Amino acid sequence: MKPFLMAFAVALVSSTFALADTPVTPAEAEKIKAALEVLGCTGGKMEKETEASGYFEVDDAKCKDGQYDIKLDKDFKLIAMTRD
Repeated sequence: MKPFLMAFAVALVSSTFALADTPVTPAEAEKIKAALEVLGCTGGKMEKETEASGYFEVDDAKCKDGQYDIKLDKDFKLIAMTRD
């Protein structure tokens, strides 16, 4: 039973790391900042999805009417904007 549990734990940890977000490059960060400015927002934690979608996330962006989580596509166009 122990070898099975250890194998399961290793598989779980491996899959978690495989789905983790990655930091954005400086060039991507500039494009994200420009897209946020158009929306009237600033700041937030920027990440790139490592899944096949390749979209960008900005967590806790500060906007005129509150704080939002924002998703942008690979061309830095708005996909979703949800209030925190």
